[in-house]
Amino acid sequence: MYKLLLRPILFCFDPEKVHYFTFSLVRFISKIPFVASIIKAIYVVEDKRLEREVFGLKFKNPVGLAAGFDKDAKLFNELSDFGFGFIEIGTLTPKPQDGNPKKRLFRLKSDSAIINRMGFNNGGVEAAILRLKQNNGVLIGGNIGKNKVTPNEEATSDYVICFEALYDYVDYFVVNVSSPNTPNLRELQEKEPLTKLLQTLQDLNNTKVKAKPILLKIAPDLTNEQLLDIIDIVNETKIAGVIATNTTISRDGLTSENKVEMGGLSGKPLTKRSTEVIRFLSEKSNKSFPIIGVGGIHTADDAIEKLNAGASLVQLYTGFIYEGPQLIKNINKKILQG
Repeated sequence: MYKLLLRPILFCFDPEKVHYFTFSLVRFISKIPFVASIIKAIYVVEDKRLEREVFGLKFKNPVGLAAGFDKDAKLFNELSDFGFGFIEIGTLTPKPQDGNPKKRLFRLKSDSAIINRMGFNNGGVEAAILRLKQNNGVLIGGNIGKNKVTPNEEATSDYVICFEALYDYVDYFVVNVSSPNTPNLRELQEKEPLTKLLQTLQDLNNTKVKAKPILLKIAPDLTNEQLLDIIDIVNETKIAGVIATNTTISRDGLTSENKVEMGGLSGKPLTKRSTEVIRFLSEKSNKSFPIIGVGGIHTADDAIEKLNAGASLVQLYTGFIYEGPQLIKNINKKILQG
């Protein structure tokens, strides 16, 4: 129904406006008596064989929603009704910020892709916490970043602020240094500053009564040498794992007119590269840490391919927009088929 009826209508309008409209629509219909139960009955696949224990957390199924969709933790309870095993909110920054000037979100229909240059637009970590207090049992990841105005040499303090603020309200953390849409942010992926940042957070984490998993989200544009550095950093700092991958700045093989737009590319063009990164990290690290696979998952087979490449869990974003909630169900059913 989504691909035949809803998507053609939604895709006629500006993608950012459609995003907010869809949020309002889902929130509205979820308040109608019995609707949430009907949505769950249609999309949720419950089976003990889908459960996964990864970095000390129990996931009811391995299919999650990637960061960027519910940036401000406004819809995580309702979105979980579509069958997600976990929801990652953010990227959140210490202070609210508007992000980059509009227009900043572009569909590449012929490529089944999206380019975004949102720029960490969010209402700030404190506003998100007010909504996270209403969590109805959803497993939540907190994706954290730095404010645009914070220079890189002071970036660690922004991540610490977000970590401390969110600690009681999320189940795991994701350090985002790989978005291409905040000036100079990707420089923090270099070995020395990244090690310092992650070690600072991990040291803080270890002072808590119960440490929470910290993951690193990396770009698909890293070289093999840089990926080997990532493995060294993960092992040295003893963070919980890696999310591979964020959006790409590559435009190879695109046919859409919008390919000239600046920003991070997500969707089908990323399928192969993200899987390559997952496999490289898994093999070269001897599977020494868990990987969450994300990037170009548009079919159940795409998800299985990432799991077979070494991912413990997968996340959807652009595939969810193009294929709809049926994709979550299809992946979970395919996993059960073995």
